[in-house]
Amino acid sequence: MGPLSRETWAQRLGAFRASPSAFMAGPEGEDLGRDLLSDLRSEKLSELTKVSLLALSLEYPAELWPDAPAAEAAAASLLDTLDCLPPRSSVLRRPLLLAATTALVAGGALGPTSGASLRLLPLLLGLASGRDLGQGIGPSSEQRPLQATACECLRELESCKPGLLGGYLGLLRGLLGHGGSVGPVQPLSLLLALALRNALVIQARTKASLQGLLTARVSPTGGGPWNWTLAEEGDAHLQPQVPTWPAAEEEDCGLAALQPGLEEAQELRAAVAQLLDTSYLLTPVAQAQLLWQLGWALRGLRGHPPVLFKPQLVRLLGTAQLSLMHAVLALKAAFGEALFTAQDEALLLRRLILAAQHPALPLPAHLFYLHCLLSFPENCPLGPTGEEAVPLLLEPQLCRGLLPNLLLDPMALLARLHLLCLLCAEDEEKEEKGQGQSPRCYLEEMLASLWQRAALSGGPRTLATLCFQASYLVAHCLAGQPTVLTPLIYGLAQLYRARPVLAPHFVDFLDQVGSELGEPLRVVLQQEVVSRPGGDEALHWHLQMLAKVADQDAQSATLSFLQAAAVHCTDWGLQQALLRVCRALLRAGVGGGLADLLQALARQLEDPDGRDHARLYYILLGHLSGPKLGVALGPSLAVPALASSLVAENQGFAATLMVQDAPAPIQLSVGARRVEGPVPVLQLQVEVLEPVYSLELRFRVEGQLYAPLGAVHVPCLCPGRPARPLLLPLQPRHPAPTQLDIRALYTTPAGLTCYAHLPPLCVNFADLFLPFPQPPEGATLGFFEELWDSCLPKGTESRLWCPLGPQGLEDLVSRHLEPFVVVAQPPTSYYIAIRLPPHSRLLLKLETAQADGVPVVLRTDDWAVLPLVGDYLRGLATAV
Repeated sequence: MGPLSRETWAQRLGAFRASPSAFMAGPEGEDLGRDLLSDLRSEKLSELTKVSLLALSLEYPAELWPDAPAAEAAAASLLDTLDCLPPRSSVLRRPLLLAATTALVAGGALGPTSGASLRLLPLLLGLASGRDLGQGIGPSSEQRPLQATACECLRELESCKPGLLGGYLGLLRGLLGHGGSVGPVQPLSLLLALALRNALVIQARTKASLQGLLTARVSPTGGGPWNWTLAEEGDAHLQPQVPTWPAAEEEDCGLAALQPGLEEAQELRAAVAQLLDTSYLLTPVAQAQLLWQLGWALRGLRGHPPVLFKPQLVRLLGTAQLSLMHAVLALKAAFGEALFTAQDEALLLRRLILAAQHPALPLPAHLFYLHCLLSFPENCPLGPTGEEAVPLLLEPQLCRGLLPNLLLDPMALLARLHLLCLLCAEDEEKEEKGQGQSPRCYLEEMLASLWQRAALSGGPRTLATLCFQASYLVAHCLAGQPTVLTPLIYGLAQLYRARPVLAPHFVDFLDQVGSELGEPLRVVLQQEVVSRPGGDEALHWHLQMLAKVADQDAQSATLSFLQAAAVHCTDWGLQQALLRVCRALLRAGVGGGLADLLQALARQLEDPDGRDHARLYYILLGHLSGPKLGVALGPSLAVPALASSLVAENQGFAATLMVQDAPAPIQLSVGARRVEGPVPVLQLQVEVLEPVYSLELRFRVEGQLYAPLGAVHVPCLCPGRPARPLLLPLQPRHPAPTQLDIRALYTTPAGLTCYAHLPPLCVNFADLFLPFPQPPEGATLGFFEELWDSCLPKGTESRLWCPLGPQGLEDLVSRHLEPFVVVAQPPTSYYIAIRLPPHSRLLLKLETAQADGVPVVLRTDDWAVLPLVGDYLRGLATAV
């Protein structure tokens, strides 16, 4: 099959991008990667089409090369395609390098045993260095872009395989030392910073020295092997390679264990200084990443004070670039007072405050500066780690220009309000002399303004949302200050009084706030609702609120409100809202007057669905205890039915009121055999995996061989606690083995009643054996002879051979037949009498035992047991 046309590839790529997984599962998915690699060498396709094919391999490498062998083959094919390109200028060289790198990384094929890796790595390093192997790749006009691409590929490989370039730090330093004459500064700087950082971490973890890594100028492009030493020792799970703030956790990198010598320390400082000296040539984002990586690498290294960063700090304190300000704050979080003096800290804080107040600042930048103030990394922080507090040097008078006002964007208003809350936490109700209002007074006025706007009838939803967001922020930051929470509670109560339509917002607010505000606010809102007349036009919202806040407090007032409201609940929606309040009261344990209310609702509600609800609640109240009622009316995962709300209600607590099928946490087994009593008794051992209450075991036997068996009851079983054996009397109508079908009915700790089918248990023929009454002493032989003679002529006599195996006759009898022995002359002769319920008997004479077995003469008055007796005796030799 020849190469595909441009139109065909456009269709295939469109179908693939629409649903990659579906395309790969189809008939064309298997050949997509192979066709892509093949057509890259076709001269019939334009270079733009080939670039689109390479773009696909960059976006979906895991789908095209799903495993390491496929990725290895793809990378090798891409490198072959690169070698086949003509010497003229081509747009394919850089995408081919990127695609080969991506295939090796995504497929997990990068390693010392990969042929494609051994080809690609020297090629990339040669291109980055601008000499050796790189001089033969493309015309001179492409060398600069190829060098930048090679550096980016090497940085990606170093990120995925830390330590890969650890042996070539000296070479990279030399390239960077030549400045722009050798290669682009920014890709080389970022590559060297990443390789240096990984090498320091790996050497620290392996407790090794730098060993001249920073000075060696070894290059593998001359045909020598690649140095995989550090990569094999490195950890593939180092910190992420993007700037993060705050900095990585303390001591995670273990750099304190690295103790370079004097010469190595000098080279390390020289390498860091070299990178910092060229950082001004980088873009702001690249500078920020470079500073983060160097700061992270040196923050835990002994004997290396961060004084090298001081010139950069002086240069960047006045920057307007957000990424560089982020880097400065990351350095402050990493080094603290070791790099920043108190004057530096004050200057940086003022810089953030002034920048946040700039009138022309875009909203994202404004929010960034406010976030920096809220999370400012201090030199000497007070309090536990992670506790929110304003910076120590940030005084209220400095923040006068950052106080919130109603004209701000909602996000900016909330951020400034957050800062104001933290100032209030430090203020402790002390007004500053000569400074006007205290932050606490301003906060109360701000909240009052927000409540006033939210209370406007017909106001937009955004105002109400902003009001509750601000209230939650205040409650979160000042939860331990009653002087703030008390006005907040009554302010919210007044807001509800003015606009009950905000009841859904109040319900969500109560779900989010803690108990410090939630409990008193719930009480106030309940009083506010029940003080209203039952016929209020906002009755629907009052009922919705009462369903959230109603409990045992103020029972009489709540029930009086509901009785008055019931007269006005004429439509289905109001009736359901009223019944939801009754449900909440049921769960809270309210009785007494609630029963009278439910009876009245069951009679007077017009909608039959509502009457059924009320009648059902009344029945539950009268028949279930408090805990069971709480479980029955609790949240349910059942999907509600749409035909009737009563059906949905039933689905909500059917799990509690109905018996459920469930896998039983019960294991049942047959214990030691009991041979006493008038009927055979099966001794059962029971174990449970979780607590089980009110257990009832039901047994059933197929057919008519046994009379119906009674159930066995156990009050409580707990895992790990030994349980007494359960005794199951058997009533066979014919002496034959059978199988018991077992069902278990029990209650879980959650109050659910469950029904389970347990594995069946076998009743063996020997489980039915019972001994005859013990004859008087001295009359045992006569007693046995009398039984022996009574079996004939109605019964039958038979002879068979009982193998003994390695055990002798005496051991066999003592282990299996001891309770039934009537006459014994050990070790050669035993007379055995067995009673088989209901009315049969089995008599055995075991005499003249031989080495391998014993002849057995048996008599029985029941012909049907002969096959069972034969199987039983022949199996004794192998029985445990």
